[in-house]
Amino acid sequence: METNHDLKGDNLNDRDPKNDDLQDDDLNLAKRLHAAYQEITREVGKVIVGQHAVIEQMMVAMFAGGHSLLVGVPGLAKTLMIRSVADALTLNFNRIQFTPDLMPSDVTGTEVIQEDRATGQRHFRFIPGPIFANVILADEINRTPPKTQSALLEAMQEHQVTASGQKHKLPDPFFVMATQNPIEQEGTYPLPEAQLDRFMFEVLVDYPDHDEELEIIRRTTVDASVQIKPTLAAEEISQLSRLVRRVPVADHIAEYALRLARFSRPGSPEAPSFVKEFVTWGAGPRASQFLILGAKARALLHGNYFVSHDDVRAVVYPVMRHRIRTNFSADAEGINSDEIIRRLLEHVPQAADERNRGTPQVFKSPSAH
Repeated sequence: METNHDLKGDNLNDRDPKNDDLQDDDLNLAKRLHAAYQEITREVGKVIVGQHAVIEQMMVAMFAGGHSLLVGVPGLAKTLMIRSVADALTLNFNRIQFTPDLMPSDVTGTEVIQEDRATGQRHFRFIPGPIFANVILADEINRTPPKTQSALLEAMQEHQVTASGQKHKLPDPFFVMATQNPIEQEGTYPLPEAQLDRFMFEVLVDYPDHDEELEIIRRTTVDASVQIKPTLAAEEISQLSRLVRRVPVADHIAEYALRLARFSRPGSPEAPSFVKEFVTWGAGPRASQFLILGAKARALLHGNYFVSHDDVRAVVYPVMRHRIRTNFSADAEGINSDEIIRRLLEHVPQAADERNRGTPQVFKSPSAH
């Protein structure tokens, strides 16, 4: 995706004046990330037709250090999309096919008894499971019961696996990209809220349009193979992910993200009437954190070293749609979480009053998780 934006920003209201004294190393890294994003989208585009918003959201989540949940009916190339992104990033990739009989140890690994032939002594040895890779495709994650789904919890949050009291670190970087079929389908187990909250983004994968589907037919019904060129190594991705957290955010942008999350909670005094009427519970503090992290990553991918309202609005749907639960009244009127978010975007002002108070200060996010 081409952009004419300067890496130091082109909107003086959203910029931080300290950006003018940015370290050259950070600017070079930012340029590297912007160029790599353009190259990655071109390489993935050799295999995937369309789905530009989906690919962008996946990349934003990855460079922000988060996990993604892709939701869509079968046959929309969700699995191929994830594999193609992993190939373009030179990362170790493992696919775990979630089935009703999958056990937690099939995901994380297991302890086996090993005998030393010289001494005859026996001891336990940990055999790592398929989760020990940079990119994990948890395919059809809602086809397996909650006991196995929960095996991902520690890995996604702590980047480690515990077996027989011993902790085993996962590779760095580590991303889980799960696919999920619509929960209305037969044989699915809805993910519990604690598991859903571990995913930074819930990305909706929709049907292609007419021209895109025609191009899919042309590409997939001929005898041809496509090779994806690797772009970034694991060490570079970890370095660029740390850069994302160093991007400054003006106070009024952080306030805007905070309002979007707080206004979604029906028990909050500032919640609008439609939230109180249609929402059972809203987004928690993790949502506002992910709104800022996602906005930072998106800004860098598009060649900016500042965060704007547009960056926050671009990530609000994937961040919040799985963190808002509607009630029976909403279901009866056909109102889902996306509709609640749309109304929130109309209801919550973009902090124009803060913009006009002078030079914005910097909101510094913590360097740790």
